[in-house]
Amino acid sequence: MTRVVLLAGPSGSGKSRLARLIGALPLRLDDFYRDADHPGLPRAHGIVDWDDPASWDAAGAVAALAALVSEARALVPTYSIAESRRVGMHEVALDGRPTIVAEGIFAIELLPFAREAGLAVEPIYLDRSRWLVALLRLRRDLAQRRKPPSVLLRRGWALLRAQPGLRAKALDAGFQPMSMQRACQMLARP
Repeated sequence: MTRVVLLAGPSGSGKSRLARLIGALPLRLDDFYRDADHPGLPRAHGIVDWDDPASWDAAGAVAALAALVSEARALVPTYSIAESRRVGMHEVALDGRPTIVAEGIFAIELLPFAREAGLAVEPIYLDRSRWLVALLRLRRDLAQRRKPPSVLLRRGWALLRAQPGLRAKALDAGFQPMSMQRACQMLARP
């Protein structure tokens, strides 16, 4: 049976890294963002609010996760954060891996949809210092040229301030908080 983990945590907390460390198939929930010109996207501070769940396609993410569980493969979007749009599609496949890690900032919002679709999921919140996460996020975003530096700094400061609220939201939704080390140990076991 395929193990499905919903891995939540702030942007830059190491969710993708954790999936790689344990050898799981990562399902990048960020690939399900809507294009910047999608009608009705939420806005904040004069730009699209990419931290609002309305900027994201939950139904598409659940469909991909369900396909992975039932067929061991799924066709998913390829999203360019720098361009704020989908730039293609690609296939992801389990290829014998026993674990799928659906990771991204919208894992919390995905939990009720996944359960409603009948998927057995383990909700984990990657719990790390908000100052460490802010530094890791800024380093990653600058290296990947995700957005102009002024946008990254403004968004980064807002995310740093919002992190305690995100943690509380995840725990209220039923996510289990874990350090990177603890999550690696727990997920490495069958």
